[in-house]
Amino acid sequence: MSACVHTRSQALGLIRAVGLRTTNPTRTKRTHPPHSPPPTPPRRLREIASADVSAAIAVFLIALPLSLGIALATGAPLQAGLVATAVGGLVAGRLGGCPLQVSGPAAGLTVVTADLIHQYGWRTTCAITVLAGLAQLGLGCLRVARSALAVSPAVVHGMLAGIGVTIAVAQLHIVLGGTPQSSVLDNALALPAQLAALHPGAVSTSALTVLVLLAWPRIPGHSGRAARKIPAALVAVATATAITSFAGLRLARVDLPSWSNHALPQLPEGPVLGIAAAVLTITLVAGVESLLSAVAVDKLTAARGGPPVPRSDLDRELRGQGLANIVSGALGGLPVTGVAVRSAANVQSGAVSRNSAMLHGVLVVVAALLMVPILDLIPLASLAALVMAVGIQMVSLHHIRTVTRHREVLVYAVTTLGVVFLGVLEGVALGVAVAVGVALNRLARTRITHKEKEGVHHVHVRGQLTFLAVPRLSRSLHLVPQGAHVVVEFDGSFMDHAAYESLQDWRTAHTKQGGTVELTGCRTGLRTSEPTASTECRCRPWTPWRNHQCDMPPGGRPGGGTTGQPEPGSAERLDGPRDTGAGISTDTNAEPTAAAAAAVRNSPVASARSSATPRPWYGVSWRGWRGRGSGRRSCSSPAPTHASSRR
Repeated sequence: MSACVHTRSQALGLIRAVGLRTTNPTRTKRTHPPHSPPPTPPRRLREIASADVSAAIAVFLIALPLSLGIALATGAPLQAGLVATAVGGLVAGRLGGCPLQVSGPAAGLTVVTADLIHQYGWRTTCAITVLAGLAQLGLGCLRVARSALAVSPAVVHGMLAGIGVTIAVAQLHIVLGGTPQSSVLDNALALPAQLAALHPGAVSTSALTVLVLLAWPRIPGHSGRAARKIPAALVAVATATAITSFAGLRLARVDLPSWSNHALPQLPEGPVLGIAAAVLTITLVAGVESLLSAVAVDKLTAARGGPPVPRSDLDRELRGQGLANIVSGALGGLPVTGVAVRSAANVQSGAVSRNSAMLHGVLVVVAALLMVPILDLIPLASLAALVMAVGIQMVSLHHIRTVTRHREVLVYAVTTLGVVFLGVLEGVALGVAVAVGVALNRLARTRITHKEKEGVHHVHVRGQLTFLAVPRLSRSLHLVPQGAHVVVEFDGSFMDHAAYESLQDWRTAHTKQGGTVELTGCRTGLRTSEPTASTECRCRPWTPWRNHQCDMPPGGRPGGGTTGQPEPGSAERLDGPRDTGAGISTDTNAEPTAAAAAAVRNSPVASARSSATPRPWYGVSWRGWRGRGSGRRSCSSPAPTHASSRR
């Protein structure tokens, strides 16, 4: 008995030996994630900080002149552009859901803000901005941000194009040395008089700004690559400012009043419906532009590669934009939104975290406090030329080619013209209505053609076959002579019950008259003609009007396997299968006799069919009639009969 007792050391050695023998060398050991991420090496921290700092400087150099130009275009105090830029970088950059997106005043909101300032005044516009921020914050808490992606791209591009046209026409007056009017039509009508009284100094300054904007990115060689690290907008404005200052030209220049006189918001005064429409306009335009810009930033980040950056949380981004608008409006700033141009520059400059956007906001605050004497030297004509160039770029030829290729030019044109002549909210609403109408027309449009080739009549149905197309389908089918062989080809994804019954009634009548009907799908090798047997068939869903089919090879005989996997080029069918043996008629409409019915009940083929094939109810099972949400249905569970289905 004592020989069987091992000491503790012997037992441990035996366990180790058994463990070594039974351990699978290919098995990977499960490792549990640590409670906290490993510390980042100091060198890695320095690389991240260096990349974010360089990106922040690049974005700051782009945002500074643009913020002043957008404030000038809206008619707001010039400090409002700096306030919105700083708040967009600090608040939206820290709280937003897109780490690399840069927010601030955007050209897309210029027309809306200018109309509000003209109608309600600047202080009321600031209050409307606060209310729009509250609305965005509420929508973000309701998690409805992704619904903004349902807007047709043609509507968004048309809205931006209309805003760009409005900006360009308005800023053209400042470029020529005049003052813009309140509407696009008034600006267009006043252009002849403005051309007759143009200011040579303003025109030359604007021309110099545009020339530098176009030439700076095209400098060749190594010097050009080094020069392109400095934004063209900054170089253009700085060059125009330096030349006009040294030349002593008398031009209207930037005038930044003291921050102690900066206007803050007041309670809105005016009709309630008008205020609500203004809040809705800023909420929708700023929200949609921010979300689309966030999606574009994700694509740019993925294409760039490099260190991993978290994907955008659109609901958090909408909440961050709402908080930024609340703060910006409360401090007397312009409405804030995500800006695609600055965000793209941030990504291309190598930013890897949200610190770059926040640092660019800090730089704007420093510039607004310490660089006021330098900013006061900038000529307004140079800023107007810069903003006019941005407006022209918003009418993108790439977008026009894209909507043309997708046959949405009508939506694009209607939205653009609506924004130009009616306003942003009205133009967008009109564009959405046209987009919905175009989509419904495409869904309901059906093309039915009838051709005869070598004695065979081909009826081709393209599109969705609904009750609206039943008259045309019936007209085409009745052109087929009696007793002819007909091939009906479906090239669509949906057929409703009315079209199905019409097709089945014609098929029954044509077969009784001695004709043959072959129904084919849009994919190569798929047929819906009647098979010759029903053993070893497998049902699978296809569309709501035809949920149960049997996979048949092109030869007409079912496959012998029982795996249930469809063969390439397998047959599909509209009706339940009918056997050709044991007294079953091949005529789909023949009434079986009593002897034939008895033979059917006792035949092994019928037994296989009863266990493998559901009985059809107008070709649609009760489960399929209610919808396809239940997934695939096996043939082993027969569908209810016609009577039970009605119950």
